[in-house]
Formats: sequence, C-alpha cells, structure tokens
Amino acid sequence: MAKRDPLYQQIAQLVGARARCAADDHRHEWFRKHEERIHALVKEHLPSGSGFDNGTKIDLDASTEEKLVFETAFHHMDEHGSYDGWTEHKVTVRASLAFGFRLTISGRDRNQIKDYMHECFEHALSAVPERRKAHA
Repeated sequence: MAKRDPLYQQIAQLVGARARCAADDHRHEWFRKHEERIHALVKEHLPSGSGFDNGTKIDLDASTEEKLVFETAFHHMDEHGSYDGWTEHKVTVRASLAFGFRLTISGRDRNQIKDYMHECFEHALSAVPERRKAHA
C-alpha cells in the first residue's frame, strides 16, 4: 500500500497544482477539480461544530504550496452555558523543516481559546485522511 500524506501536505499539493493550472489556459477543468477537492478536504476534516459553528474555510488567494491560510470563528459560551459572542481567526500553516508545519492563529485570545484551536487544527492537519471510496 502506498504511503499517504498528512492532510496539510495533501492540501498544499492541491493548492500548488491549482496554481499551475491557473497559469495554463488549457487546464481550466483541472483547476476546478483541484479547487473542489481542496474545499472537500477542508469541509470533511478541519474543525466544524463544537464552537467552530461556522466551520472552517480556506483562503485560496492567500494560500500557496508553502503557506495555507484558513478562516474560522469560535462561538463562545458564558459560565451559564449560553452563547455570548464570537471571535474571528485566521489560522496560518507554514512549512517547517524541523516540525513539518507551524501554526499561527490571529484574532482575540478570548478565554485562552487559541490553545484549544491550536490543538484542534494541529490534530486535523497532521492526520492522514482515509482514501475516498469510488462511487459504483
């Protein structure tokens, strides 16, 4: 069985392939296919729900093979369990020779939410997604 790449590498490879197709007028169909696959991977594997109530989106204009940029927001609760506001964040993933990748998270660190977000994104991006089954 062939080695599978972790999610962050799969997305970065697709971002690079999409960019190369954008430079070639004859590859517009592959440009679209790469983009659809990127969005599917993000939707299937990156944080959604459990506070990430609007899910996670990729900023394809800001992303490259060396840097991925994701947009998300966190829906906070008060001590009584009622929702009491949102914080918006950009999660930037950069290549690291020593560690595979580094995460930075922008936005307000309300209730030290960035530690939790870092754990969620690090876990999701490090995982090796299972192969999708072909439709019969």
